[in-house]
Amino acid sequence: MIEILFYLLSAITLGSAFITILSKNPIHSAIWLVVCFFSIAGHYALLNSQFLAMVHIIVYSGAIMILMLFTIMLMNLNISNEISKPLVTKIVATIAFCLVGLVLVSALTQTAPAFDAYVNSGQDYQSIQVLGKVLMNEFVVPFEMTAVLLLMAMIGAVLISKKDKKIA
Repeated sequence: MIEILFYLLSAITLGSAFITILSKNPIHSAIWLVVCFFSIAGHYALLNSQFLAMVHIIVYSGAIMILMLFTIMLMNLNISNEISKPLVTKIVATIAFCLVGLVLVSALTQTAPAFDAYVNSGQDYQSIQVLGKVLMNEFVVPFEMTAVLLLMAMIGAVLISKKDKKIA
């Protein structure tokens, strides 16, 4: 059953990623990317990492995609204004993509695993309770600094996108 679910999620991931790339409408591409992110979160859940799956859904499918949609809407992309690329450029890009993919696949097949054996330490690092204790005891200062940094980035984004009123 888990194998069938894995192959189903893999097909959804690859299919939605492929449609994301091929879609002409940027909004449709963003929606298909959300589908891809959800299926990747399903892979995390299959690996018994529910916390990572939920964080993936919240961060990528929620925050990142909302930012991308706002960017797309602020840029006001119109397909009618897009200049079509010449056929030679498309062929060269396809060949370059295939060569890079071939290099990556050959590099992955020739590498050895980073570790020889898995050692069980007895600690359950997948538990949300253990992660919460670690974050709120040992790493509370970096955690709070990250929150302040994200707040400043959000304020900066609002100020940058705000239109100035001309003083007459």
